[in-house]
Amino acid sequence: MYRYDEFDATFVRQRVDQFRGQVERRVNGELSEEEFRPLRLMNGLYLQLHAYMLRVAVPYGTLNSAQMRKLAFIADTYDRGYGHFTTRQNIQYNWPRLPDVPDILEHLAEVEMHAIQTSGNCIRNVTADHWAGVAADEAEDPRPHAELMRQWSSLHPEFSFLPRKFKIAVTGASADRAAIRYHDIGLRLKKNGQGEVGFEVFAGGGMGRTPMLAPRVRDWLAKEDLLPYLEAIMRVYNLHGRRDNKYKARIKILVHALGAEEFTAQVEREYARIDAPHIEPEQQELKRIAAYFAPPDYDALPGDDPALALRLEKHEDFAGWVERNVSAHRAPGYGIVNISLKPIGGIPGDASSDQMRAVADLAETFSLDEIRISHEQNLVLPNVAKRDLFALWQSLGEHSLADANIGLASDIIACPGLDYCGLATARSIPIAQDISRRLGDPARQREIGDMKIKISGCINACGHHHAGHIGILGLEKRGEEYYQITLGGSGDERASVGEIIGPGFSAENLTDAVETIVDTYMGLRENGETFLEAYRRVGPDPFKEAVYATH
Repeated sequence: MYRYDEFDATFVRQRVDQFRGQVERRVNGELSEEEFRPLRLMNGLYLQLHAYMLRVAVPYGTLNSAQMRKLAFIADTYDRGYGHFTTRQNIQYNWPRLPDVPDILEHLAEVEMHAIQTSGNCIRNVTADHWAGVAADEAEDPRPHAELMRQWSSLHPEFSFLPRKFKIAVTGASADRAAIRYHDIGLRLKKNGQGEVGFEVFAGGGMGRTPMLAPRVRDWLAKEDLLPYLEAIMRVYNLHGRRDNKYKARIKILVHALGAEEFTAQVEREYARIDAPHIEPEQQELKRIAAYFAPPDYDALPGDDPALALRLEKHEDFAGWVERNVSAHRAPGYGIVNISLKPIGGIPGDASSDQMRAVADLAETFSLDEIRISHEQNLVLPNVAKRDLFALWQSLGEHSLADANIGLASDIIACPGLDYCGLATARSIPIAQDISRRLGDPARQREIGDMKIKISGCINACGHHHAGHIGILGLEKRGEEYYQITLGGSGDERASVGEIIGPGFSAENLTDAVETIVDTYMGLRENGETFLEAYRRVGPDPFKEAVYATH
């Protein structure tokens, strides 16, 4: 993984010192909250319902053990013993005291971490496929490019004060595990007809009150042209993006207003105007960065492990965990282990400090000191030898981290909702817990099969409900919370926006409605169809009829 150079380290330390002075001025009353607000947002600090919230960047979702231990230390020392992993591959602390935040940032700097550009109208944390570099279906590891984009976008003078926040996601695989079409810019590394690897470029996607899938603006872009092309997109957006209305300020609104063809034409014209001489230094930097992402020294292992086969035959629970939580690795004899942060009835994405330390220890022992955060609020150990899977599973179980539910009904995405967020209009966490308990029986989950339930506590869609097979949006009506259901959403390579099925439900009736939808699917599926396959075949009507006839 990438290591800071002298410039990186100096840059982060200077920001910590700068923010320490700003916090002191706020605490002393020299700055009003209005004056302090843009300063704190530049450093990932929000003011929520009950306390400040600090959002820490985890670029492209990659961590080492020392960094995870530092996150655990911060949770114990400055928060309430836990952290919340987010859909942007970051971690949030919900209870820091304002005077302590500069100290937290200083601790983060010790392990090459920070909170810069995790909020505000700037280019946010660049996210990536959480299996990047190890996925069996990958054309190329996208993380060196993600790191190059991080450096390029950090305090970029032209793009530091955009019309609205801006999000980029990148993948190098045929299967989209980064939801690229739901981003302002989505990038996929792929091969052209000549076998050269370049980028497929999408622009103008997003969720929120106006969900849109990004159209393709370039089928193939040479890798060395990535930053100039991104600059062209950003310039067109910066020039035309609305600054008079924040609800119409995202690039998706601009792309929709101009039309994808005209937007693309303007980007291509701007791209043609950009001088090329700066490409060579960028490629030299990319080469330097890429050296940090060279594949580790994997042991020469056979593809199949006889001892593992015996364990799978003997231990049914272990076999179920391997089936759901272990994915194909590009290196023979290795697997990608996905760690669920969704225990039945738990808070999605939360991890205690003890669990963070346990994962750090296990990463050192079993995963070549590497950890990933997924945009679905889970953790990943990307380099586990198959011979070690049983021992790892046992250790995870000792820390309540061995739930075999990745991709199943209880693997729910949920934002913090009205329990924490000042923007929320309804609770998300209790809804997720209730649905998880209702559908969480292991045998029933396996029978239901692949199921993505996603819950947002307001129209901003931090819980990605638009991309849920079953999406739930919490709203407020006459002082009461109610919940709108969408069906058929997906964030993968066949992305789709969920359709609203009808009037909302009270919190008391919502879980019954979700269960009715699941039961309806079970009754109409054919030949082992997944929920999404069945929904796309039959459409919304059978589900509407069942839900509203019952509820």
